[in-house]
Amino acid sequence: MLLEKVNNINFSPVFDHVKNTFKRVKGSDASALVIHKDSVVLEEYIGEQSNKPDSRIVQPDTQFHVASVRKSYIGFAVAYAVFNGYINSIDDLVLKYLPELDESCWKGTTIRHLLTHTHGLSQTGETIYREYPAGENWTYKQVGINALTTIVKRTTNRTIADILHEQVFVPLGFSETNWYANKHEKLVDVILAYDEDKNWKISNSTEGDEPNMYVSTRELAMWGFLHLNEGKINGKQIIPKEIIHMATSIQSPAKIDKDLPQNGFLWFVKDLPAKKTEIGEKVSLGSFQILGYTGVTLLVIPEKSLVAVRMFNSFGSPEGFDYLSDVRSFGDTVVGCLEKEI
Repeated sequence: MLLEKVNNINFSPVFDHVKNTFKRVKGSDASALVIHKDSVVLEEYIGEQSNKPDSRIVQPDTQFHVASVRKSYIGFAVAYAVFNGYINSIDDLVLKYLPELDESCWKGTTIRHLLTHTHGLSQTGETIYREYPAGENWTYKQVGINALTTIVKRTTNRTIADILHEQVFVPLGFSETNWYANKHEKLVDVILAYDEDKNWKISNSTEGDEPNMYVSTRELAMWGFLHLNEGKINGKQIIPKEIIHMATSIQSPAKIDKDLPQNGFLWFVKDLPAKKTEIGEKVSLGSFQILGYTGVTLLVIPEKSLVAVRMFNSFGSPEGFDYLSDVRSFGDTVVGCLEKEI
């Protein structure tokens, strides 16, 4: 699906912000795309897909490694499983679905805790251990994601990738969104900031359970647009709106500190003015955002009918770069453009 492109100079500060961040991180490319009221009002690309000689210039079909942005697709698959009755409730215990796990460690942990990063578990090597009681704090750990993908596969008998292809990618004609075992010419290289990052590598799995997902800027924006419109595209309900509501509504346990980030189905959701939120202060309540370690950001502001995407290929943050402040100011810059529009 293609949206009408109507360049709007009022949104040029968004690309200025992206260019400024690009200068401060270690990467070879960047892009920005904003959809406002069903039109693409900004779409810009800079750099090359790698820092190698004669690298391909970044263009609309370039696919970026989205890192943890993939979690929004996993969250969708969990919501799909709940909506269709494969998972009875997100308040079910994880052990109900994965009884082989260590009961002493996983006792009391629910699917809700996994979805909202409040499970309290950590991992060193193959050893999983508890840092705090489930539902009482917030930490961003991979161990919960691994459990979620296993639960989805076991309950639906289908992989994350299977569900997304059938429910979203094929109906919307996505050809620039996938999990890859092998590189091809349209995939960017991830630029590492430090020598110790050289152990980082992508997986060979194409099931959607590993961080080897690549998405073009325009298709990531359309993924956000699908959520903005509650699953409806061109007047057709592609996805039941209940799935989108589940994924993008606050699901965090009621008793966690209100200054901690709040989550839906892995999305970060703006509800309270939490001090540790990753969403900008000026961004409207009810907005939701997902971030990746490569600098990729997808922000959806329903109150303003807006989707904003920024893409980079920088792995992590160089010394002195305040990532949290930068991503908050990205959202605030978008809102500032809307104020100009008014």
